[in-house]
Amino acid sequence: MTVAAVILAATPGSALADAAGRPSVRRDAESAWAGGALPVIVVAADPDGSVARALAGSAAILAAPAPSEAGPVGQIVRGITVASDSVRETEGALVWPARFSWVDPETVTSLIEAFGPRQQSVLRPAWDGQAGWPVLVPLGLLDSLAGLPADRMPDELWHDLAEAGVPIESIELGDPGVIIDRETPLGSLPAYLGPNDPVGGLAPEWGAAVADAPDEPPLVGPSLAPYPQAADPEASSEG
Repeated sequence: MTVAAVILAATPGSALADAAGRPSVRRDAESAWAGGALPVIVVAADPDGSVARALAGSAAILAAPAPSEAGPVGQIVRGITVASDSVRETEGALVWPARFSWVDPETVTSLIEAFGPRQQSVLRPAWDGQAGWPVLVPLGLLDSLAGLPADRMPDELWHDLAEAGVPIESIELGDPGVIIDRETPLGSLPAYLGPNDPVGGLAPEWGAAVADAPDEPPLVGPSLAPYPQAADPEASSEG
């Protein structure tokens, strides 16, 4: 099973904001990769190359954002499309606002495992009863997502899908990082507890497309996914 991570930064400043000594998108990308997400897409404007430099040496693919008038849904669709184009076997994508830098890699792993028997559902990690991020979206919902209004905020998009009959499931995973963003220092977070019960069946076969790749030397990057239109530095991503 191949599930991508789509990391969304509203601005270069959001992408590069400090997260325990590392740029947010770098920390997010490493957590996504460590948890089994493939490919890892970062959607962010990068007028001076600083975001690309922050991602150098990582597994991430840096994608220019959709035009700002496309709204949050346009940025999500842009990232999922790049993921699907990069790895054709992609079956779902973790929609991940860049500011959620404390998500534990084990949460990524648990969401991918839970997706195996729930491939028609949108999955949200929860902590203490509150649904959070990243949100796992089946690739089959891409057209439905793309048809939603550009002025809808991300949480409203999941509500709209639910209204259209799409199952939205929240899964308690014991990770405060799914609702507490980088504005709270990492050391101030409540303890990570992990899920109380198994969340899926057998562990997924992550990254089938790179399963035969050697572990050394380290992965290089970022790759760049150009957009046919000029990137708008003010493009509205979630992050």
